[in-house]
Amino acid sequence: MRYLVKARVKPGREKSLLAAIRNGSLGRGSIAGDEYLYDMRNARLGHDGVAHWVETCYCATPLAEERPYWEKFFDLLKVQDAHNRKNCRHENGTEPWTCSDCDCTRRLEHRLAETGKPFLESLENSRQETTSPLAEQNI
Repeated sequence: MRYLVKARVKPGREKSLLAAIRNGSLGRGSIAGDEYLYDMRNARLGHDGVAHWVETCYCATPLAEERPYWEKFFDLLKVQDAHNRKNCRHENGTEPWTCSDCDCTRRLEHRLAETGKPFLESLENSRQETTSPLAEQNI
């Protein structure tokens, strides 16, 4: 199932989040594997300083596996279904495990890419600036 995640980087965690992304350790040990790095490469930063990304998760409880990894760096503000479950081929049983490469996921990621600015780029830039836009927005 796909979820739209809205989260704010915890104060003081920007540097360690960026390091975990750069060295590939973000999500290490999770069954979700490289999904975390993929999510951060595609995440967008809104004008309010909130990061948004599309998360694919097959857990019965949304983000049950991923939550501890995300909560190390983020305050999760909202996790919502990004697709009507009755139309989801994984959820209705017509095509198990399809959400990762589904056309619905691609369309949603494409729409999200047209909003805000790239989260990872903003995170990298904030590290280089003395007055970071992320820090100003309490990220």
